[in-house]
Amino acid sequence: MLIRKATAEEMLKLWGYKDEKNSSPTAKFFYSNICSGNAVFWTIDNDETLIGELYVFLDIKEDKYFADGKMTAYLCAFRVKKEYRGLGFGSKLMETALADLKEKGFRRATIGVSDERNEKFYRRMGFDTKIKDCFSDPCARNENLSPVSDEKGYTLLLKDL
Repeated sequence: MLIRKATAEEMLKLWGYKDEKNSSPTAKFFYSNICSGNAVFWTIDNDETLIGELYVFLDIKEDKYFADGKMTAYLCAFRVKKEYRGLGFGSKLMETALADLKEKGFRRATIGVSDERNEKFYRRMGFDTKIKDCFSDPCARNENLSPVSDEKGYTLLLKDL
């Protein structure tokens, strides 16, 4: 098992794009933030196969409740391949990303959740404070690179590091 910081180019490839110019607005947003150092793309590999990913945004300009660039960072797009869930890989990936944030001086991390099963996992990981209900996704972007509305909604949870 290898947990590592990956590149913006690896993110594009994982998402099925050859380059940034031909990618979706959301992929462009992630790509530019990874390149600028405002986001970190974490991966977990097992036998050279990518089995999980997690993105950490240090600052979300539109909403400081998510990430303020100094004390609070936002975790999003956390995924582990189905066949590897429940084996501790996701916990290790998240623990590594959270330890890195703490080392950088961050005191809090936030994550959005809409699924009950995911919420149980996040609460076990220490995301036990509800910040607010949300109806737009600060990391999903439209053609104008503005956040996309999320009619279903989700809850923003906080963890002290």
